[in-house]
Amino acid sequence: MTELDPVIHAPTRLRIMAALAVLAEGDSLSFSRLQHMLDLTPGNLITHLRKLDEANYITSAKTKGNDGTRTSIHLTHTGRAAFESYSATVQKLLNPTPDKT
Repeated sequence: MTELDPVIHAPTRLRIMAALAVLAEGDSLSFSRLQHMLDLTPGNLITHLRKLDEANYITSAKTKGNDGTRTSIHLTHTGRAAFESYSATVQKLLNPTPDKT
């Protein structure tokens, strides 16, 4: 059986990945929106985003506007595939196929 991805399995990172995975491919969430949705401190969110970025599961982009700098968080193709694999593994663990012996 496939093991659960330890990068995603950490509860906060799992919540981040789930929040990004429900978006259409190519869509993003702002750092502040993600922070608010998950009720995290900026430092805590940054720490988890770094881990996900190191795994190439997310990318971030900064844009400057009239109201300041906005950081957008995107799920990468690799991140989406990893989350789908993680979700499938969890489903198999929760609904095991009976042995045919």
